[in-house]
Amino acid sequence: MKDVESRILDFRFGCVCCGGGRVSRRMKFVAFSIILAAVHIVRADEKPVMKAVVAHEYGAPEVLKFEEVPQPKPKEDEALVRVIASGVNPADPLTLSGKYAREFGTHLPLIPGYDIAGIVEKTGAKVTNLKAGDAVYGYPTFGGGWAEYIAVKQWEVAAKPKTLNFAEAAAVPMGALTAWQALVDTAQLQPGQTILIHGGSGGVGSFAVQIAKTRGARVIATASTANQDLLKQLGADVAIDYTKTKFEDVAKDVDAVLDPVGKETLARSYAAVKKGGIIMSLVARPDPAECAKRGIRAAAISVHPDAEDLAEIARLIDTGKIRPVVTDVLPLSEAIAAERQAETHHTRGKIVLRIAEEPTS
Repeated sequence: MKDVESRILDFRFGCVCCGGGRVSRRMKFVAFSIILAAVHIVRADEKPVMKAVVAHEYGAPEVLKFEEVPQPKPKEDEALVRVIASGVNPADPLTLSGKYAREFGTHLPLIPGYDIAGIVEKTGAKVTNLKAGDAVYGYPTFGGGWAEYIAVKQWEVAAKPKTLNFAEAAAVPMGALTAWQALVDTAQLQPGQTILIHGGSGGVGSFAVQIAKTRGARVIATASTANQDLLKQLGADVAIDYTKTKFEDVAKDVDAVLDPVGKETLARSYAAVKKGGIIMSLVARPDPAECAKRGIRAAAISVHPDAEDLAEIARLIDTGKIRPVVTDVLPLSEAIAAERQAETHHTRGKIVLRIAEEPTS
């Protein structure tokens, strides 16, 4: 492109210097028109670019690069969303490491980001429930949120909660969907039942505590000393400091357990569930033999995008029954630092990356 433009300048300069010479005005005009046409062709072929955080190889957070990449072009059943903010999840480092690449369906180069909030720029011909200008939030199945633009399926997003700004909304989708699908769809939690929620101050746990309360359940939740106050603010009936108290000494005969920790925490949780109850794990598959021996059900929880679930979660947010917990909002350029924090699995609520400034209207 620059080379073509420099040729135009050279041509113009040559015409001035030669003072006309033996080159006719018509020849000059034809030559200039040809070069100008070439410029338009080059510009037509240029693809719009965007800033994004990209991994060209699997590994630690340091493999992430902040660079310019082609802007996605939405298909007929997709919408192009200008991303305002994107959440950071505890599972992100696992995806980035490549450990679960096959299970998660990820490919290189990889743009992380499984929580988004933004504005629809344009829609494909087959998109019926979204239009340009809509404020949306959602969970793109294969990531891509850590960028200025993303193409999404219409069932991956829903209208953004009106009472939240974009950064707050970006903290909701994946964590809230995981909690909702575990408690409502899998456990079918009922009023009067009791649930034990491990990691109640985390990205999933903080939503699980609140969703369980909207279902009329009694909630026992665990967290560190520093997060006991948050558990109570979220509505937990019993808050357990796992650094000082064994949860199994307090939680007995519960109807359900939600475990985002695994290992020893999962192993000790079987005894807390009453016969006929259910134990759900986000990070491991509960032991079938142990569950059969105790007469309890088991489920390995995974999450999927669902526009209807997102719409119901937004309704609960706008009626004041659920709220996200946002620890920090960082610029996109701080993605490596955010990913390092996610690796610790001790984030209070969620960290959000700001991609663009909040719209003023």
